[in-house]
Amino acid sequence: MITLFGGTKGGAGKTTAAINVATSLALDGANVMLVDADKQRSAAKWHARRLDAGHTPALSLVEKQGNVFAAIRDLDKHYDHVIVDVAGDDNQEMRTAMTAADLMLVVLRPSQLDVETLEEFTDVIDTARDFNADLRVRSLLSQAPTNHNETETVDVSEYLVEFPQVQPLETVLYLRKAYRDTLADGRGVLEVSGAGAKKARAEIQELVGEVYA
Repeated sequence: MITLFGGTKGGAGKTTAAINVATSLALDGANVMLVDADKQRSAAKWHARRLDAGHTPALSLVEKQGNVFAAIRDLDKHYDHVIVDVAGDDNQEMRTAMTAADLMLVVLRPSQLDVETLEEFTDVIDTARDFNADLRVRSLLSQAPTNHNETETVDVSEYLVEFPQVQPLETVLYLRKAYRDTLADGRGVLEVSGAGAKKARAEIQELVGEVYA
């Protein structure tokens, strides 16, 4: 199965989500390939730290640029899951991956500026489905404030229903220090214990359960 983490707004937490989903699937025994198709190479740098630290499972990672269609389709023949991380803009890697993927998760922060990018992005989805009619697209809210008094996350969730091409996920990833700390150490949040990562672990478990149930 090919899962693409993308969207046209940078800094929304796509790489964080992709890495943690890939790690979760690997911990469950799946054969996972993580594809870094972002010129910033954030996933590749995380992977290098992971290998240096000797964390297990080691996970597999390849870097791909440009037209990634053939590469990820070929990887799909050899792995249970191919997780593709692309840059947060309208790029060739994302568009070609959309024509190959089974599922795309559009990662957004719960802000008006992020959600407004869907107004143009729905055209990109429609074009991709001309070539890949079975592409499923779901939105994932990420980096949500942990302040219980904020209402923007709820407001944005209600606004997302106006885009029928994109089905919102119920799972929300919040802005938590545990995500930053584990990425710096080459791990996912499911690989650390302690109360500080408890909520982040629950979020990733909920996300994987919802997406791959």
